[in-house]
Amino acid sequence: MSVFSSPPPNYSVEDVMLLIKVHYGIKVQTTVLNSERDQNFLCNAGEKKYVLKISNPDEDRSVLEMQNACVQYIKEYDPSLQVPLAFKEVKTIENEGTSFFVRLVDYLPGQLLIDVVHHNDLLYELGSFLGRLRTAMNGFDHPAGHRDFPWDVAYVDFIKGHKHYLKSKEYVVDHFIEHYEQFVFPIASELRKAIIHNDGNDHNILVNKKGFPNGIIDFGDMVHTFVACEPAVCMAYVALGKDNPLDSIAYVLKGFYNSFPLNVQELSVVIYLVCLRLCITVTMAAYRKQLFPENKYISVSEDQAWDFLEKMHNEDLNKWSDKLVEYAQS
Repeated sequence: MSVFSSPPPNYSVEDVMLLIKVHYGIKVQTTVLNSERDQNFLCNAGEKKYVLKISNPDEDRSVLEMQNACVQYIKEYDPSLQVPLAFKEVKTIENEGTSFFVRLVDYLPGQLLIDVVHHNDLLYELGSFLGRLRTAMNGFDHPAGHRDFPWDVAYVDFIKGHKHYLKSKEYVVDHFIEHYEQFVFPIASELRKAIIHNDGNDHNILVNKKGFPNGIIDFGDMVHTFVACEPAVCMAYVALGKDNPLDSIAYVLKGFYNSFPLNVQELSVVIYLVCLRLCITVTMAAYRKQLFPENKYISVSEDQAWDFLEKMHNEDLNKWSDKLVEYAQS
């Protein structure tokens, strides 16, 4: 079993209010937040708000400790970056013979990027924000980050092992795996690696009152992989639903590059990483929908991801790569 195949926790709002009073000594009102494989609750203690995160029963404690250590590391390097600091240490709770890890983290105010109209200045600032995050995470390492992880774009084994769930559309992801193996894999030694946030999507990035990104939540997908995957993951989600995705993703990449320069090899592979990330999205959705048909959050990006992949299947990715390199460096 893994966090992707185990059922998530199933605590009620009343359970959580009692749990926080017992374990943290805080009286709160709680509401449920969306989550893919864990359970998250917004906890209002009056003057202060928290998020309680109850991890999937198959989550590794060291992964949670890595997240706590990383946000502390970021905050010390760049206090202006809004990240959810943990309140005390990881705790363990029991429910009907099953153990769950629990963390209480700061609630970050602000609008989510998903609720804001995307315009070119915003997209540039989004890339720039992720470049600042990358700079703040430089030098951070943790044993838990060095893992085989399905959401790691460089880890194609998950897609290969689960693409049969896609049935008649399997050929689409095969196309992008072939591109990865042809254009990315041979120059992998020239692509820097580090632990990255790995999930800069529009449900995880917060914007301030001026409408620009200033915070990021959900460090649960952190992994040691190509640095170029950090902007690529964000670009993958920015591309969804856009009539002209090249323009949108180019602004993100330029913002990232101007904040944290990538070498020419890293820039050249970004478009292949974008497509592969969305291959993970559709493969994971097809696989997990069979297991948890009631969890609509699993497939929140699935339809738009397919639209993009099917469009890109007919595009010359080498040309897209050249255009992105040229624009980022201009």
